[in-house]
Amino acid sequence: MSTDNGANENAGAAYDIQKILKALPHRYPLLLVDRVKSLELGEKIHAVKAVSFNEEFFQGHFPGAPIMPGVLQIEAMAQAAAILGIETLELAGTGKLVFFMGIENAKFRSPVTPGCLLDMHVEFVQKRSRVYKFKGVASVEGKVTCQVEFTAMIADPPTA
Repeated sequence: MSTDNGANENAGAAYDIQKILKALPHRYPLLLVDRVKSLELGEKIHAVKAVSFNEEFFQGHFPGAPIMPGVLQIEAMAQAAAILGIETLELAGTGKLVFFMGIENAKFRSPVTPGCLLDMHVEFVQKRSRVYKFKGVASVEGKVTCQVEFTAMIADPPTA
């Protein structure tokens, strides 16, 4: 069980790819978080996606002028939020999943191209039982590329 002292001890905690893989069910080619630079349980997360020319989506978006799709920037922020939620609620390894419920106020400000480090800052806006609202901002070298608010829920995986 977490206490405020435990949350403070985890403030600023960084995650490498191994810890991310334990927190998220996503795998290549849809895993869009490469590192967590800081995590404040119950509050916020700063995660990074290293955008490589080898990403599958660059084959078709757009040949000759590769740009990371905005919806994938939102997905990357949602994955960062999932890490924040799963770790805050101590659900890593339980099989619980985080599902999108809504996306609001998405704005795309600047293109993301191969070779960029996409910084993602996501914070809790509202917490209710199993439903959570987040606000996220993605940027490259301090220039905002995408802003969004989204709602997600934590639930058991669907049964077959």
